[in-house]
Amino acid sequence: MRRLIPQSLFGQTLTILLAGLIVSSLVGSWIYSSDREEAVRAVGGLAVAERVINLARLVKDAPREWQTRIIEASSDNTFVVQLAANPFAATTAGNDGATAGAMKRLLVERLSLQAGEEPVVYVSSFRCEDCERGQDQPGHHEGGEGSEHASPTHEAGERPAWFAKLQISLPLEGNDWLNIATGLPEGGAMLSGRFVISMAIMAAIILAVSVWVVRRVTSPLTNLARAAHRLGEDLNSPPMPEAGTTETRQAAHAFNVMQARLRAVIDSRTKTLAAISHDFRTPLTLLRLRIENVENAAERERMLSTIADLDAMVAATLEFAGGGARQITRRRTDLTALLASIVDDLADGGLPVAMSPCQPVIHECDPVILKRAVTNLIDNAVKYGGSALVGIRDLGPQIEITVDDEGPGIPEEQLSHVLEPLYRLEESRSRETGGMGLGLAIALSIVRAHDGKFLLSNRPVGGLRAAILLPHSQPGRAPRKKP
Repeated sequence: MRRLIPQSLFGQTLTILLAGLIVSSLVGSWIYSSDREEAVRAVGGLAVAERVINLARLVKDAPREWQTRIIEASSDNTFVVQLAANPFAATTAGNDGATAGAMKRLLVERLSLQAGEEPVVYVSSFRCEDCERGQDQPGHHEGGEGSEHASPTHEAGERPAWFAKLQISLPLEGNDWLNIATGLPEGGAMLSGRFVISMAIMAAIILAVSVWVVRRVTSPLTNLARAAHRLGEDLNSPPMPEAGTTETRQAAHAFNVMQARLRAVIDSRTKTLAAISHDFRTPLTLLRLRIENVENAAERERMLSTIADLDAMVAATLEFAGGGARQITRRRTDLTALLASIVDDLADGGLPVAMSPCQPVIHECDPVILKRAVTNLIDNAVKYGGSALVGIRDLGPQIEITVDDEGPGIPEEQLSHVLEPLYRLEESRSRETGGMGLGLAIALSIVRAHDGKFLLSNRPVGGLRAAILLPHSQPGRAPRKKP
């Protein structure tokens, strides 16, 4: 059920509007049909009553020999008139007592009938099976001469399966009864062709207007989400246009202010770290010069190694700290060739690095910083796993770059922690391996800047696998430019 509900604000708002439109249309149609049927029956019933009253006056005032001719001339398939010795038989099934009583009072009043001359009136409904089967023929509701079931007919296909029948018996002189059977006008089918077409046209117009209005109201929120996504990738992305409703303008203004403040904080942090790095490296340089005068060669090498470690720590910290403000410039790059160049350079330096045979894979990326991420992973694999095997695959929706080693792997509970800045496993805290725990954190930052994912997992055959998943470039996406 949850899958059928739209997840976007636009879809949910439009669904609510459409549901309200459908419910209101159905209720309105029901009210309209009910009122229309009552109005039609009331007007039609009054017309039938007037016809009965006029005929009754004419028959009463006519001589006996003219009554039969008048009755024969007045009777037809829809208005059956008979001169009989008895009134219509009592009808209880489906009898509409309220309508019959109103008709009876009207006849008594208009014909000035006295006590004992009250007419017999029945208004009933019955189901016509021939109408339901579509086999109705003109005159098939009409009974035979003198039949107590005589009822008006209708043209084929013109009346519904339920038929409203009016039976009136008026007393005449000589104990005769004037029996009249006719039908009361029905309201007709609720869903006529014109009604359905008009409702469809109105629904289409309201739907089009609703879509336009909802899209206009929700589009600023979509722009806000896109701006937030751009901000996560580039702090120097252009600010949001402050347009739309009062609330959306306020949200856009607050977002632009937040972006400006974040940019100021990052710039201030970068400048501060650059100043500290500069000031920190000056005494390191002086120490390096003074250490050159130390006569003990072994002690001198240990001091120089310590200074080199401090210098590397400063450089790594500065690189990681500046990663939040880094901008990337995408261009079409053969990732297979890029990885092959990295592997060749490291292998020429004597490191145990190899690459699996791979097909060319073209991707839009920043090759400079992506090379830095892959180099960090290979360096990490060689230091802690003894070797590195690099591979790349095009999986369709994304590209997978893998770096495998043959080391002991990482405990499962620490796989997520090693990606945190300055986090190191206990085994890595040695002068031989070195490192500050920033290599994987820097790689993670670079991968995220490319909208990708970075995963670490222990291989079933032993060792650790570091995987970079890069989504295929979006068509037509403009590359970011450096200021």
